Amino acid sequence: MAYLSWAESYLGQLRALAGDRTLLFVGARAVIRDEHGRLLLIRRSDNGMWALPAGAMELGESISDCAVREVREETGLVALKTTPFAVYSGPAYTFTNMYGDTYQLFMTAFRVDDWEGELVKKTDETIDAGFFARDELPMPSRVITETLDDLDAFERHGQIVLK
Repeated sequence: MAYLSWAESYLGQLRALAGDRTLLFVGARAVIRDEHGRLLLIRRSDNGMWALPAGAMELGESISDCAVREVREETGLVALKTTPFAVYSGPAYTFTNMYGDTYQLFMTAFRVDDWEGELVKKTDETIDAGFFARDELPMPSRVITETLDDLDAFERHGQIVLK
């Protein structure tokens, strides 16, 4: 799988054309648990924050393909089976990144039900990665907390959470 630079990515090309306009960010995030129920978090290389594996969809791929690709790029793991459990969209999910670019998310969260491979702690996009018990997450963000709460709701009721 070839790694695209930001400038080569669909969103990077679109940003170059759109300037400072707010763009739609279509992407996926993944919740991966190990056999002990611990959650996989990555530490992002761009801002040092702990996060769930996630990223933008590229042209020519499905949203589930996006989740699988992002997991592989950021962790080295191969997601074999995924289940969508939440969709985040609307103005409440608009953010400005550290470069001053504003995006409105249309993000699908996936539970990775089966995976294989060895965890890679450092990649082009990460400086660390590891599995953590839910009550021992390093620097849990609003995004992580909300996503895990929505996964709990999905697992209780079997209904995709739409926001």
